[in-house]
Amino acid sequence: MERRLWMLLIGLTILLSGGPAWAQGSLEHRLNNWPDWSLPAPLPRPSNRDDLVYPDWFEGLWQVESVDLDAPGDPALLHQARFQADQRGRLIGDRSFNATAIGRALLGKQLLGVEEDPDSANRQIARLKGDLFLETTVTGRRQESPNPETFLADELVLQILHTPGPPRLSRIETLSRYSRCGEDICAEQWQGRYASPGESLRDQAIAQHHYKLRFTPLPASAPSI
Repeated sequence: MERRLWMLLIGLTILLSGGPAWAQGSLEHRLNNWPDWSLPAPLPRPSNRDDLVYPDWFEGLWQVESVDLDAPGDPALLHQARFQADQRGRLIGDRSFNATAIGRALLGKQLLGVEEDPDSANRQIARLKGDLFLETTVTGRRQESPNPETFLADELVLQILHTPGPPRLSRIETLSRYSRCGEDICAEQWQGRYASPGESLRDQAIAQHHYKLRFTPLPASAPSI
C-alpha cells in the first residue's frame, strides 16, 4: 500500500502538466540538466484560470501505456486519458477523468473519488479509504511547442497526503515530451521529487524517475474507467 500511494503521488501529476509559454527552448535546457535538478525551477506560477492547452492531435479518448524505465521488471501501467475542448474552445485534459483513471489503475477500490476545485484549474483532491486524502496543487508550469509534431510541458506540484496523523508533504516536478507517432502519441517523462519546503537547506532533487508512454486512440464509444 505504501508503494502504491507513492506511485499515485507520481501518477496524478502525469496528466496535469503545462501552462503558459515562456522562453523558447527553456524546457529543452531543463531536460538537459536532468537528473541534476534543483529548485527554484524556471516555471512561472499559474493563475487560477491557467490550464494546459494541448495541440489538436491530443483530442479524444486514449489508452495509455506507461513503463517505468527505472523498474524494467514491473508491468506496464494501463489507463485511459481524455482530452476535450473547454468553454473557451481550448483543448485541455479532462482532469477528474484522467486522475480517476490513473488512481483506479494503481489503487483499485482504495480510491474513492477525485474532486476538482471549482475555483481553480490547479487543485485536486483524491479521497482514499482509511480516512486519507491527497491534495495536489500546481505551483509552477510551462509549455512549449518547438515544432508542429512535438509538445513539451513541465509542472511543479505540491502534494499533501492528509492522514489521521501529521500530513506528509512532497514536491514533484514532471517534464513531459510528446511526439506524434502515426495515429499514436509517443511520450517520455522525467520526474524529480524534492523534500518538503523548509526540510532541507538545499532544494536538490532527492529521487528521480524516468517513464516512457504511448497513447493509442480509442473510439468514443469505448467503455471508460
